Amino acid sequence: MNLGIAFSPLVPLPWLYAAIAAAGIVALLLVASRTRGAAFRALALGLAVLALANPALTHEEREPLPAVVAVVVDRSPSQNFGERRAETEAARAELAERLARLPNTEVRWIDGGEGDGESDGTRLFEALESGLADVPPERIAGAILITDGRVHDVPAQASALGFQAPLHALVTGRAGERDRRIALVQTPRFGIVGQSQTVAFRVEDEGTAPGGRATVTVRRDGDLIGMLTATAGEVMRVPVEITHAGPNIVEIEATPIEGELTPLNNRAAIAIDGVREKLRVLLVSGEPHAGERTWRNLLKSDAAVDLIHFTILRPPEKQDGTPINELSLIAFPTRELFQQKIGDFDLIIFDRYTQQGVLPLLYFENIARYVRGGGAVLVAAGPDYASSDSIFRTPLEGVLPAEPTGNVTEKPFHARLTEAGRRHPVTRSLDGASFDPPRWSRFFRVVDTHATPGAATLLGAPEERPVLVLAREGEGRVALILSDHIWLWARGFEGGGPHLDLLRRLSHWLMKEPELEEERLRLLVRGRGLLVERQSMTDTVPPVTLTSPSGQTRTVTLTSAEPGIWRAEVEARELGLWRANDGTLSALVNVGPINPREVSEVTSTTEVLAPIAKATGGGVIRIAAKDRVELPRVLAIRGTDRFAGNDWIGLRTRDAHTVTGLTLFPVLAGLAGLLLLLAAFTAAWVREGR
Repeated sequence: MNLGIAFSPLVPLPWLYAAIAAAGIVALLLVASRTRGAAFRALALGLAVLALANPALTHEEREPLPAVVAVVVDRSPSQNFGERRAETEAARAELAERLARLPNTEVRWIDGGEGDGESDGTRLFEALESGLADVPPERIAGAILITDGRVHDVPAQASALGFQAPLHALVTGRAGERDRRIALVQTPRFGIVGQSQTVAFRVEDEGTAPGGRATVTVRRDGDLIGMLTATAGEVMRVPVEITHAGPNIVEIEATPIEGELTPLNNRAAIAIDGVREKLRVLLVSGEPHAGERTWRNLLKSDAAVDLIHFTILRPPEKQDGTPINELSLIAFPTRELFQQKIGDFDLIIFDRYTQQGVLPLLYFENIARYVRGGGAVLVAAGPDYASSDSIFRTPLEGVLPAEPTGNVTEKPFHARLTEAGRRHPVTRSLDGASFDPPRWSRFFRVVDTHATPGAATLLGAPEERPVLVLAREGEGRVALILSDHIWLWARGFEGGGPHLDLLRRLSHWLMKEPELEEERLRLLVRGRGLLVERQSMTDTVPPVTLTSPSGQTRTVTLTSAEPGIWRAEVEARELGLWRANDGTLSALVNVGPINPREVSEVTSTTEVLAPIAKATGGGVIRIAAKDRVELPRVLAIRGTDRFAGNDWIGLRTRDAHTVTGLTLFPVLAGLAGLLLLLAAFTAAWVREGR
């Protein structure tokens, strides 16, 4: 019966409490003094106070609310292995029929584990919480998960679920599944360029006899760096040289075993960020001049540059009678710099240098050899380059990208980007270059030269005179600036110019910064997609083959976005390492976590969800039989803490309801209340009169 009692006091509560206290005191005094009829008097006082409280019997008209059962269906990628997807759909269909037979029950179907493209792992409990956010806890009869058991957001305590009802798991997949995976043990995050870092890993086999052996291939940025034989369970260590700044992606791949679930987790990847030590730059100024400070300020402003700067103030042939021991000049350590330690420099800059007998020709041979072996030289030239003492008249002639004619043109002009300059990453999109004339100040002098075959002229003067020429020589690189007026940009003459951008890009190109390579293929993550970008100096680029983490390939055609840049955007539905290759260049990028937990451990299991299920009274049951799916019986249970057995699962019976109407029956109001009070006082008077 939906009966109750309610009070609606006829006086304010303080007065009611005072009346109760007074009636209680009087009743105690009557009882203590053994007054005749004390009990009847106390009863009469109590009824009087109760009348002030105005009690009423209530009768509620209730409408029952259905109990809610949440069924979370795992849609994570690991459900694609084996027959799990088909088992999941069969279980869902049969479970829907069984739940439909339960009276007064609402079923909430929730898809979980699909992720947002950034989450790591299967997160079914987040989906469960979201799906039941609008349901009061007292209406929840239980939750059922259809999953392979690899869930990565299992709460530590049952109280974190937010309801007191059983949690059950129906596990797809089969016991004893076979799989091999790479488990990373030591993964350095950073490394110094040119040095090695040690990567440690372990091959783990599940469902097989211990001691299995695998051939492991190790690659860095797609290039093979080693192969070794590993025993399952043993930790292996591999030294990896850090070859460049930025991410160095190391891949470790083991051969598969027969009958394993998937080869996806046979491969693991590590991103080691290459960090350069301080770049060592040698700047040699042939003489003091207005532009010398521009180079020094640029290089000294970069904290990553260790600059050694020499200015030749007194060449050996200068004879002014001053004794050597009275000169406050530092001797130029030519032998130490250009013979013993030349290989320690990342970049050598000659600023308006001429042959003055300071450097013997043998040292220029060392510099040429240094370039061909991978070094970098920048020559910032002025009229000195056209003279008979030009640096070109040394063994550097074989590596310099332009031959002087002996003439210097001195008239104002705007340096303009050439066709190659509009495409080259050193000069592409320089601020002000898109206008005619360019929005930067003029130069007033240029050395007349002829660029050598294979050299790239990026900036030019009228009548096709080169101003900035780049070239590769052997493993190294050379740059030549043929006007000594770039300092006008730095001083703000006629508005100045982008000297910082130009000189920084030029220096970094010389030191082989990957972002400034003329021919480069890149993969970039853009939200839920990938941006394929190709830098090239050519008129066309080949299509790119894109390989997903699961091994699926597709061909992507790039379109021209700007001079020297081709792009295409594609959707990235898989987490993990993506690859791009156009037949010549390759690129790697990771979408989401670099080694997603979703494809790390892929065998189905009952162990992960067993603790939380047991804490709620639920159970974890495998549903895959020989050639079919066998679901446990589903029962509605009341008054117990155990909701699972070998072949059944239970749901808590709920009595939730909503009140649609309320009827009141006053107890001491009106004539009936008055008669009851009179009867009590009359009884007290009669008892006292005897």
